[in-house]
Amino acid sequence: MKILNWLLVVLGICGLIGIRVLEDSLFYDPFLAYFHEANKNIEFPEFEWGELIVGYLFRFILNLLFSCLIVQGLFENRQWTLQGAVLMSIVFIITFPVYLYCIHNKFEIGYLFSFYMRRFVIQPLIILLVVPIFYYRKQMNKVD
Repeated sequence: MKILNWLLVVLGICGLIGIRVLEDSLFYDPFLAYFHEANKNIEFPEFEWGELIVGYLFRFILNLLFSCLIVQGLFENRQWTLQGAVLMSIVFIITFPVYLYCIHNKFEIGYLFSFYMRRFVIQPLIILLVVPIFYYRKQMNKVD
C-alpha cells in the first residue's frame, strides 16, 4: 500500500477517535450522560428536538467521512468507497427514525433496545462489517 493510502487510513481512524473523544464538546446530545450512568431509573433528560436531530446528523456525516477515508485508503476503489457510504447511509436511515421513536416514547420500548439503537446512530459500527466484506471481495477478485 502506498504512503498516501496509509495516511488516509490513519487520518480516518484518528478522525473517528477524535469524534469519540470530543463528543461532549462537538455535539448536542443530552443522552450521553443518561446512558453513561447505565441506570435505567435515572430521570429522562430534557432536550430540544431540532438541535438533537441536527447534532446526530452532523455526527453521522463526520463518521461517514472518516469511514470513507478508511475504505478508500484500504482498497483504492472509489466505487467500493461509494458502496460503503451507501450501505452506512442505509443503516443510518433505518436506525435513526427508530431511535427517534424510542426517544419520543422515553425509551419505554426498552432501555437496552434504545441503547443499542443509539449505538448504530452515533457510532460507525458498520465500518466493522464493510472492511471485512470488501477485503473478502478483493481476495475473491484475485482468484478470478
